Amino acid sequence: MSFQNPWLLVVGVVVGVVVAGGYWWLQRQRGLALRSAGLAVGKDRIRRHVPPVLFLVALTLLLLSVARPQAELPVARAAGTVILAFDVSNSMGADDVAPTRLAAAQAAAIEFADAQPDSVSIGVVAFDEGALTTQQPSEDRAATTAAIKRLRVNGGTSLGQAILASLTVIAGKPATLPEDGQPAPDLGYWGNATIVLLSDGENTGGPDAVAAAQLAATAGVHIETVGVGTVDGTTVEVDGFQVATSLDEELLTEVAKTTTGSYHRAENAEALHDVYESLDLRLTVQTKPVELTGAAAALAVLLLTIGGVLMTTWFGRIL
Repeated sequence: MSFQNPWLLVVGVVVGVVVAGGYWWLQRQRGLALRSAGLAVGKDRIRRHVPPVLFLVALTLLLLSVARPQAELPVARAAGTVILAFDVSNSMGADDVAPTRLAAAQAAAIEFADAQPDSVSIGVVAFDEGALTTQQPSEDRAATTAAIKRLRVNGGTSLGQAILASLTVIAGKPATLPEDGQPAPDLGYWGNATIVLLSDGENTGGPDAVAAAQLAATAGVHIETVGVGTVDGTTVEVDGFQVATSLDEELLTEVAKTTTGSYHRAENAEALHDVYESLDLRLTVQTKPVELTGAAAALAVLLLTIGGVLMTTWFGRIL
């Protein structure tokens, strides 16, 4: 335990000792006076000390509360890092989710970011054949929103690149898949980090998405996948060609399960909002200073009340 105003603690202790000493001296003088008068001390001599002692303890607590005591206590809170990894491939321009897959994902992601507590840092990764960090993890929600709004569709899809880029941001060191026979890189353990992978799941390039998810699992990173689009699919125009595109739920499900995460289907904008609300942001326990002034004052008031009730019940007076 520590005190924000330690000098007031000294004052409180001194006053408490002086009051206690004064009470002891008065009781001693009272006893001497009774004995000198030939009177016996009453049988209730222990009981008559109870209310004053309660008053004395309450006074001491009130004085100590002025020093603003605080203790380091474990507090559960939603904390850590969330990486929003957006698929910005050409297929995300499809309009089977209105107005487009990407636009619907952007709107829901902004709402999700605004709803998170300040203890959660949010980063943004955009990926097509490659991946680019467009916003480092931050508690600045305005910067996160601006990064999400800047996203535009282009190119193919590499879920593996998205996961590796997100892991690089989380761990602060390059995340790569090991060569055959080589050990996986040590990224440390990041149990309070979550990757939210938003994609239609149509993987068109390496590296292997499931292998990247296994690397994330080794680092303790949780992956939640959000399927944006419809299973029936639609067509999208790319460089003057009509290209069929549909939701690949199987791959997104496998990626999520590899890290004990969950796959969420979002076939329309409303469902996408619901998905964000159901994402599993894990609670962590963090030690933080908690002020005990209110608790000390409340206990003091309780003791004063009990002392007053006992005094009036037993002796018909307060003092």
